Amino acid sequence: MHWDYGWGMGFGFGWIAMIIFWALLILGIVYLVKMIAVSSKKEDKQDTAIDILKMRYAKGEISKEEFGKIKDDLTRT
Repeated sequence: MHWDYGWGMGFGFGWIAMIIFWALLILGIVYLVKMIAVSSKKEDKQDTAIDILKMRYAKGEISKEEFGKIKDDLTRT
């Protein structure tokens, strides 16, 4: 014999749990897509000639005089 008259357990709030589940799942997917997009943009960044020149000077590959001459050449064009 069925004492619940076909209503089943959790009839009152089961649909709320389902909506919350799907909302969290969709938000999680959107978050992951955004994180992947941001990380790919960071990898695509190209260093400018001035950035490369500054890195070479910081590493000690070129002297202060060479740095000044090359920087002047780059900024004139």
